[in-house]
Amino acid sequence: LNLPQFVQLMETFVGEDISLPTVKRLIAFIKEEYRQTEEEKMEQLEKVHRISRLAQRKLLLEALFEKWDNNASGFLELEEVDAVLSTFGEGMEKEALRKAKKHLCSRYPQLSRVGKLSPKAFQTFLELVASEFAGDEDEAIDNLVEFLTTSVERSHTECLRSLTRRKWLHNIQQAAETSGASMEPVYKAVFKALSQDAEAHGDNKKISAYIALLEENQLSPERGQILLHYVACTTDDAPYVLNQILYRDMKGVSFAAVEEGKPIHVPRVQLHGNIHFWNYNRPVEERKGSLLVLPLHDARWRVFGILGLDTLRDQCEKNIFLPHEISFYQGVSHAFSKAYHHICTLENVLQMTVTALDWLYPRAPSIHAVVMYLVEPGKDKTCDYALRKMITTDNTGQKEIHSSPVLLLRKENLLRDDLFKCMDSSEVIRTSVCGEYHIAVPLRDLSGQALGIFDISIGHHQKLPPHEQKDLQKMLKMAQAACSEILKTSLEDTEPTYVLEAEHVANLRHAGILFHRFMLQDLRECV
Repeated sequence: LNLPQFVQLMETFVGEDISLPTVKRLIAFIKEEYRQTEEEKMEQLEKVHRISRLAQRKLLLEALFEKWDNNASGFLELEEVDAVLSTFGEGMEKEALRKAKKHLCSRYPQLSRVGKLSPKAFQTFLELVASEFAGDEDEAIDNLVEFLTTSVERSHTECLRSLTRRKWLHNIQQAAETSGASMEPVYKAVFKALSQDAEAHGDNKKISAYIALLEENQLSPERGQILLHYVACTTDDAPYVLNQILYRDMKGVSFAAVEEGKPIHVPRVQLHGNIHFWNYNRPVEERKGSLLVLPLHDARWRVFGILGLDTLRDQCEKNIFLPHEISFYQGVSHAFSKAYHHICTLENVLQMTVTALDWLYPRAPSIHAVVMYLVEPGKDKTCDYALRKMITTDNTGQKEIHSSPVLLLRKENLLRDDLFKCMDSSEVIRTSVCGEYHIAVPLRDLSGQALGIFDISIGHHQKLPPHEQKDLQKMLKMAQAACSEILKTSLEDTEPTYVLEAEHVANLRHAGILFHRFMLQDLRECV
C-alpha cells in the first residue's frame, strides 16, 4: 500500500461518524501491535533500494540520450551508437554487443528496417549490453554511461539551444495531456515551436507549416487508395491549405516522403519541377524558397502523415533549412506523433466508455447518473492534477459528451474530495454528497494509476439492488480490461491483438467493440 491507499483503508475501516478519541486509540493500537520480522524488513528495504536504483538509472540514461540527441530529434542512429560501443573496453566486448543487438532487434522488429533508437529502445539496448558483461550489471551500466558521455562533446551554445528546444517539445506533450482529448491545442503548440525555433535558431526565417494525415481515398479511388488530408496549418496559409486534399496523381514530393519514410528537403523549389503550390495567387516569380517534408511515424515506425515546412513567404536569399534545423523538425514531428496518438488513445477510451454505459443503462435503473472524468496534470505548480468532465449520462440513458469539458480543481471542489481521493489512491471511494450517495471508481492505466474516474450517483439509497450491483461490477471489470488493451496497443514494443473479426476495422469502432469482446470472453469462461 502507498500512503494514499493506506489512509483510505483506515478511513473506510473507521467509517464517517467515528469520534477523535476512538481514532487515536486505533492509531495507538496499530503502533503497539504492528510487528515486522527481520526478513520482512530486509525484503522491504531491498525493494525500496531496487526501485530507487532503477529510477536513478532511468534518469541517467535519459540524460545520456539527450546529450547524444543534441538537436532534439527524438531518436539516435543505431549504427552510430553501435559503432561507438564497439570500441568500449578496447573492442574486447564485441561478442556481448552482437548478442545484445540481436535481442534488441527481436524485441523491436522495426529496428532492422529503420535503424533508429527511441529513448526507451536506447535504454533497453544499454541494459542488454550490460547484462552480457561478466560482473555486476549496475557497475557495467555506470561504465557504459561514463564511456558514452565522454564520447561526445557539445559546446555551451549547443547545450543552450538543445535545452530551449526541449522546452518547446515538452509544451507539445503538455498540450496533449491538458486538452480534453482535443487536437487544436496540439496543432497550436506544434506551429508555435516551429515558428519560435525559426526565429531564434533559424536566422529569423518566415516559415509556413502544415500537417496532413493519410486517409483512405473514398472520394476518388481511381486516383489512388490513399490521400493526404491537410488538417492544420499556420494561420496565414489557412485560406489556401486547410482541408485541402493531395492525391497521388498530383504534383508534389509528399507521397515520396511517405513511401520512403525519410525527410525530403528541396533547397530551391523553383528548380525542382515537381512541387505542388496551394496558393495559386502567388506569382510564378515569387515561388522561391526551401521545402521540407517530414514523414510522421507512429510508435512502430509506420507512416501516418506528413509535417511540411517551407520558406516561400520569406523573400530572403538565405532561407535554406540547415541540418540542425532539420533534426529539430524531426523532433517536432516525433513529439507531434506522441501527442496525436495520446489523443487517439483518449478518444478510444471515451468511445469504449460510451459503449460500456450503453450496456449498463437498461440493467441498472437505480443508478441516477454516471459522470466520467479524465485525469489531467495541473498546468501550474499550485495544482498537481485536475479532473476533466468528459461524459455525463442520466437514468433515462441520455448521454452528453462535453465538447468544452469542465475542469475540476482540487482546491475549488472540496465537497467532491472523494473524486480526488479516488485519483490519489486508485481505489474505489464511497461517500455521501448533499444527501446523495456516490461511488467513485478509478479507470487505471498500465502502471495502476488513475487515468479516469467514474462518478456513479445512486441517489438516496446506500446500496444498489444485488443484481444491479453485480452488473455494475461486471461493467467496470470489462471496461478496465478494454482500457488496458487500448493502452497496450499504443506501446512501441506491443502489437495489437484482435479476437473478433469486427475489430479489424477503424480504431474508434474497434474501441467500442473491445468492451463487448471482453464481455463475450467472460461469458465463455463462465459457461
